[in-house]
Amino acid sequence: MTTKPAVLFVCLGNICRSPLAEAAFRKAADEADLNVEADSAGTAAYHVGAPPDPRSIATAAKNGVDIAHCQGRQIEHADFTRFTHIFAMDHSNLKNIRTVAPSDATAKITLLLDAVPGREGAEIADPYYDGEENFAYTWEDAWMAAQAIIRKLQTK
Repeated sequence: MTTKPAVLFVCLGNICRSPLAEAAFRKAADEADLNVEADSAGTAAYHVGAPPDPRSIATAAKNGVDIAHCQGRQIEHADFTRFTHIFAMDHSNLKNIRTVAPSDATAKITLLLDAVPGREGAEIADPYYDGEENFAYTWEDAWMAAQAIIRKLQTK
C-alpha cells in the first residue's frame, strides 16, 4: 500500500477528460506543495499509446500545464491497489470501473465531482464531440474537483 495519496482519473478513452483532470490535480497539488502520485486511464482501449486530444492539450496549456507527453492507457488490475483513490468522470465509467474491480481492490472508487460539495452525483461532461469551449468547461469542473480533493487530503 502506498504511503502518499495516489489518485487515478478515469474516463472512457483517456484522451479528453481524465488527462485534464490529472493535469488539474497535479497543478493543485503543486500549488499546495502536496506530495502525491497522479495518473489517468480509460475504461476502453480505444486510444492506448495515443496522446491526449489536441483540444485537451491546448486547454491544459492555457492553464499552465503541459500534457502533450501523456499517453492513453486502459485501467488495469494493479491500479486498484496502487492508487488510494480512483475517480470516474461519469456514471457509465464508474459502473465499468466497479465491474472490473478485483476483489482485493483497496482504492476508494467514486465520481470525481463527488468531491465537490453541492456537486455530488454530477458528471464531468464529455467534450469530445462538442466545440473547444466545452474543453474549458471540463477544465473548470476538473479544477474545482482537484482543489476540493487537495483540501481533503491536507486535512488527513
